[in-house]
Amino acid sequence: MKKLLLVLGVCGFIYACGSGPSTENKTSDAGESKAPAATENPANDPNRGIGKFTKVDVGASLDQKMAEAGNKVYDVKCASCHKLSEEKLVGPGWKNVTQRRTAEWIMNFATNTDEMLSKDPDAMAQLEICLVRMPNQGLTDDEARHIYEFMRKNDGVK
Repeated sequence: MKKLLLVLGVCGFIYACGSGPSTENKTSDAGESKAPAATENPANDPNRGIGKFTKVDVGASLDQKMAEAGNKVYDVKCASCHKLSEEKLVGPGWKNVTQRRTAEWIMNFATNTDEMLSKDPDAMAQLEICLVRMPNQGLTDDEARHIYEFMRKNDGVK
């Protein structure tokens, strides 16, 4: 009797840990995949990241007023973690960031931080280097645009 219970227990354990129903790629009764809705956020684009910014109009010359407003936002929300040089503080340095990333990518990252760090390969790679997840600063769209213009000023745009 003890042997029978032992064998049944082992069989039950194997069944529970084996190839039972998977939670991946579940389908509905109609056979449709239960993927996230496409309307949540457009798919990741390596040039713009994930978020609402698909086209940002950036002038050839610097908008001084925006850059000044961005400097104020930087001083309050960014300077404790980001240097204006290439040197990493907590987060990466900002020097030449506007030459490496598009305005759309930077602004999507600034306003959609959590999703970018979870789904954008470039943001995820940066997280592996910095080892600290950037907190969502709650930037408005205008603040993100001002920060981008301040970054351009830091990169030498006149």
